[in-house]
Amino acid sequence: MGLLHGTASFVRFSVQGELPENSWDYLAERVHLFAFKDIDETYDESSLGWVSLMSMFDSEFRYGSYANGNFITLSLRYDERKVSPAILKKFVQKEEERIKAEKQIPKISRTLRVEIKERIHTELMRKAIPLPSVFDLSWNLADSTLLFFTTNKKAHTLLEDFFKQSFGLTLMQQVPYTTAENILSEDDMRRLSTIAPDIFI
Repeated sequence: MGLLHGTASFVRFSVQGELPENSWDYLAERVHLFAFKDIDETYDESSLGWVSLMSMFDSEFRYGSYANGNFITLSLRYDERKVSPAILKKFVQKEEERIKAEKQIPKISRTLRVEIKERIHTELMRKAIPLPSVFDLSWNLADSTLLFFTTNKKAHTLLEDFFKQSFGLTLMQQVPYTTAENILSEDDMRRLSTIAPDIFI
């Protein structure tokens, strides 16, 4: 589930780096520059970009809909065309049999098999409908933290790379220890550093 729909799982990141002085103008420019571009009418294999939290079809962000107080709320949309390996294998074998019958040969060369597979893959890819995935995030500008509402590891990789590309900032996933560094006093952190793990069996 995402930010607006019932219960949600999320991962906390800290945002490393500084925004320029005109941060809101900069953010508006970068959000629009890296907004999602639809590939339904193209043959592109994938597309990645920002969309509105309210609708995955809104990549124009009228009235700065991503800005909420000290928070930036966005969704990361990733559309990808996929060809099932089983379907690819079926059509490749079908084409190989057609060619063997047409040329009256018992076997096809390795080079020709590779060419057939690449051609069939391209043809099937053009017919495939892009599958959308949407992941919500909430970025707190005041304390430089970001909540990403999925535990999917592939989505984390997409976010970390695309976030840096979009805003020039680095995301670092927070574990309990790094979270403690932000909220505990120096004395508490010294005590925390002396704690050793134990096994409860």
